[in-house]
Amino acid sequence: MTQLNGELKRPIVPQKTLALLGIGHTNAHVVERWATHSILGYRLVCVSNFATAAYSGMLPGTLARQFDDTEMRIRLQPLIERAGGELIFGNVSGIDLPKQQLTFNDRDAVRFDMLSIGVGSMPVGLDSHASPMIVPIKPMQDFISRLDNRVDALLKRDKPEPIRIAIVGGGVAGVEIAFCLRQRLRERECTNSAVISIFTGGKKVADGMRPRSVRLIENLLAQHSIAIHPLSRVARVSNDFLLTDDDREHAVDCVIWATGAGPSSILQKLALQKDERGFIATSNTLQSLTDKRVFAVGDCGTIIASPCPKAGVYAVRQSPVLWHNLNAFAKGRSLQTFAPQKDFLKLLNTGDGKALLEYKVLTTHGRWCLRLKNWIDRRFVSGFQ
Repeated sequence: MTQLNGELKRPIVPQKTLALLGIGHTNAHVVERWATHSILGYRLVCVSNFATAAYSGMLPGTLARQFDDTEMRIRLQPLIERAGGELIFGNVSGIDLPKQQLTFNDRDAVRFDMLSIGVGSMPVGLDSHASPMIVPIKPMQDFISRLDNRVDALLKRDKPEPIRIAIVGGGVAGVEIAFCLRQRLRERECTNSAVISIFTGGKKVADGMRPRSVRLIENLLAQHSIAIHPLSRVARVSNDFLLTDDDREHAVDCVIWATGAGPSSILQKLALQKDERGFIATSNTLQSLTDKRVFAVGDCGTIIASPCPKAGVYAVRQSPVLWHNLNAFAKGRSLQTFAPQKDFLKLLNTGDGKALLEYKVLTTHGRWCLRLKNWIDRRFVSGFQ
């Protein structure tokens, strides 16, 4: 300290910056904690392409009109303002590690001392198709409006045939979309004017769920007249049909792309080590293997020593570990490791006021399962709203 006019003056310490690139489930938790427990000596800067973050767990229910659209959204500006942070909209062009900067196409660079990347993922295989029929499920923020626009255009055409909607991807996400889309069309009184099919490269739908659950899901799909095309990997999408890898053409009018997780295009611009699929390679402390100042969480990161499925539940479970490790790194303390759980409660919205629940050896389907799912989802989102 120095003395000036008889008063002791503390030296001015330059403020450091924690930058959050993408405000997904894990980074949103950091913002929420920052409001009451900010890291001393750091300011918070958040970078996003959207004004809201959409909670993936509520997307199917919102599609089925079980929720109002606003219920699944986290408005970023109020959340970040409460935390005393700064929200920046911009298109990231790269990362300059020597200068500790995120660079942009449309604004000045943002310097960081710590960076947490949580930009999620995009449906795999999407970049090899360019048909106007395709409606990807991500970005989730505008998926439903893009889908509605496509369906509206099809309903206005002067054709007596039903609308043929193909869902590419037979995982849990694709199955939930199929169930809940049927309910949305029913509320618009056009269920009889639409035919919904699921195309999957696997032998069955809902890969990763137990055989009993899969059998129940397949029976429910059949009851709702939703066809399954197993072992049917989509090779090409034209303007009026899709071609599967067995050279069969299937006439379609709309293709919902709901395949498994692939890396977001922004990751290609970041000079960080990747895994074999293009996700950022991290240690079990969630730090990039290229630079320990950089963390990668949720779908966009892969823990090389113990990779886990790209699912929202793991992004949520990483939240307290990331928050601890950001604090620990800033203070030079020991970091925690993230150990992904092998099993977890699964709740699948079937669009009919019920949900399918799978936990350990239990599989059941009922209204109370959907009430439980909605309670969990609303409780999670309300913490940010």
